[in-house]
Amino acid sequence: MLVVISPAKKLDWAERDVATSTPDFLDDAAQLVKAARELSVDDLKSLMSLSENLATLNRDRFQSYDEAPEDDSTRPAALAFAGDTYQGLEADSLDADEMAFAQDHLRILSGLYGVLRPLDAIQPYRLEMGSRLKTEHGKNLYEYWGEALSEALNKQAIATGSDVLVNCASQEYFGAIDLKALKLRVITPQFMEDKGDGKGPKIVSFYAKKARGAMARFVMQNRINSADGLLDFDAGGYAHVSEFSKPDAPVFLRPYPAS
Repeated sequence: MLVVISPAKKLDWAERDVATSTPDFLDDAAQLVKAARELSVDDLKSLMSLSENLATLNRDRFQSYDEAPEDDSTRPAALAFAGDTYQGLEADSLDADEMAFAQDHLRILSGLYGVLRPLDAIQPYRLEMGSRLKTEHGKNLYEYWGEALSEALNKQAIATGSDVLVNCASQEYFGAIDLKALKLRVITPQFMEDKGDGKGPKIVSFYAKKARGAMARFVMQNRINSADGLLDFDAGGYAHVSEFSKPDAPVFLRPYPAS
């Protein structure tokens, strides 16, 4: 079983005494950085709906991107991203065996790096998958990546004997995967909150993002290798609810707000 999650806009650049691995799509990252370096601060503001300060920061990041970076200028991906999903993943507290398992079974989809392993060394960046960054391969990143992400996941599925992909990524990022080229059954868990107001369960974005990370953690810690095994997920008070579920879209419900 493989699990995919999204990256985060927010970064935690604290130093880590962790051995890192090399991303598989570094040549592509360099091509995308080259295209991004042609953009002005105003262009970046428009491209990713950024403030002046954030656009300037990311202009500077693209300009300082190094194709052969020193170790102290990179961080392991799963520890560098710091958004809601990563609060649920809690990669810092995975032990060595769990992280080794995650290296084989957890993938982070990235607008810049394509597909990342948890310990892949990344430089600070922000390039959302939905960005309309024009390259010689197309008018946006979906066209740029094409079938490459699916092919990378297929290759890893063969290496690990996996036949299921658990989609814990956002639609923006999972939409970059060419499903026609993907040779895995896709299961997309849904995480819902019951407000007790008679209107029925609802997806609350903040909680759902955190739960996706917790589901990824659950799979890594428990070495889940079957679709049925996912149904035992109970982190944060969630429980599988069969009446709302479909075979490839299991629903997990808890009271709102979370205790």
